[in-house]
Amino acid sequence: MSYHAPVKDMLFNIQHLAGLETLTQQVPAFEDFGLDTAAAVLEECAKLTQDVIAPLNFEGDKNPSSWKDGVVTTTPGFKQAFRAYAEGGWQGLVHPTEFGGQGAPKTIAAACNEMLQSANMSFALCPLLTDGAVEALLTAGSDEQRSVYIPKLLDGSWTGTMNLTEPQAGSDLALVRTRAEPQGDGAYKVFGTKIFITYGEHDMAENIVHLVLARVVGAPEGVKGISLFLVPKFLVNADGTLGERNDVH
Repeated sequence: MSYHAPVKDMLFNIQHLAGLETLTQQVPAFEDFGLDTAAAVLEECAKLTQDVIAPLNFEGDKNPSSWKDGVVTTTPGFKQAFRAYAEGGWQGLVHPTEFGGQGAPKTIAAACNEMLQSANMSFALCPLLTDGAVEALLTAGSDEQRSVYIPKLLDGSWTGTMNLTEPQAGSDLALVRTRAEPQGDGAYKVFGTKIFITYGEHDMAENIVHLVLARVVGAPEGVKGISLFLVPKFLVNADGTLGERNDVH
């Protein structure tokens, strides 16, 4: 599959419709992200998506990801492409610099995301879900969770997922049955079954951080009784290193 990123059109929209220059003048945090910087970022993103990521579509058709003995092996080339994506800083493009991100405005990041998803949607879903995990941690995570998890998610060492759907609960989350039982030390044990978890298992990163919707024992019925739990594939030690395999499959 060939893909040509419409960089010229994107820059026109960023300049004349989104008003990037006005944004950089009004928001001090974005003062270094003027039109010249935006052009440089988009050109580099175009190279990555056109030359590295888009060609993997055909490879994915020939050699799709496979599952054996509880382990998923991704399409040949996906692991290397994800490493190039992460090492290029693309996962952290829009996220705070204090956690290793670049702090770029979403005006620029949206164009890069469009390139990524247009080039290869199958590949793009992994960074997309990781972005969601980072946003959730920034919004509702503790200081400790942010400092331990976000840098690893941004540098590509770990990736994220979202675990909503269950056999009886898809679009109607009020029917979620997965339960969480407190263990007395601030941790919970989560019991239940989730299905259709995109990138729930793969070989592109050393850990997978699952965000799991579940009900604490005694919580009210309906969506108001749902909580969100951080469930890593490998348990994380206090110093951020990986511990034993978690009981999540």
